[in-house]
Amino acid sequence: IIRKIALGSLKNKLLFLLPAALLLSNFAPWAITPLLALGGAYLCFEGAEKVFHILFPHADSEVAEDFDTKDSAHLEEEKVAGAIKTDFILSAEIMTIALAAIPESNFWMEAVTLAVVGIVITVGVYGSVALIVKMDDIGLHMAARARLAATRALGRGLVLAMPKVMAFLSTVGTAAMLWVGGSIVIHGLEENGFGWLGHHIHDWAAAVAHAVPEGLTGIVEWLAKAGMDGIFGLALGLVLIPVATRVIGPVVARLTGKAAAH
Repeated sequence: IIRKIALGSLKNKLLFLLPAALLLSNFAPWAITPLLALGGAYLCFEGAEKVFHILFPHADSEVAEDFDTKDSAHLEEEKVAGAIKTDFILSAEIMTIALAAIPESNFWMEAVTLAVVGIVITVGVYGSVALIVKMDDIGLHMAARARLAATRALGRGLVLAMPKVMAFLSTVGTAAMLWVGGSIVIHGLEENGFGWLGHHIHDWAAAVAHAVPEGLTGIVEWLAKAGMDGIFGLALGLVLIPVATRVIGPVVARLTGKAAAH
């Protein structure tokens, strides 16, 4: 599954997002910020939907029906497709940010730089994910075949710890999605002349930082700003849930001929 998602991510970056980023940069730079904000709003929706499902479980009957009526290959294809869709938005944000960080240069230098960034990030991210997912297998191998008692104990500890680690990473991932999405939307509002919220968040974060010892002000201010960006992202995402599921979803389903997602 990870290999398929990684290949889909690489295809997104190199075949679609890289040419699109270069075309926008050279012919429609004014469209970059609104598109980034749109992607940020989608991340807010995805993160808020996960939070909403935890607080108010829904669509469990549809999930159970999927497991009863679909084979494992079909379920795997759906999981991969969903992950690649989310990755497309994240990759678009990454490629656009990378493009903005490249010093002004010619077209081909920008293209090569973006390609290298896309490949390195994909290998780094999904290589790390693959290692984490296989960590319990590594622990099982250590527990069964290691020569030293301490190594076998470490292996058993890995096997026992990984479910909790995965749950923790899932929580962190959702929080990061809301933070990144919220901060991108706030930045987009600032770029388009609506800086009220961004300025207030900056001032509130600075006020929180001033309440702690001087050596901690930097990290506390960053955490306060990230937290407020995430709260905004959650609020925006919750507002977008009915819009996406009751308006956009049915329209897309009608145009594509597919059943609307629950």
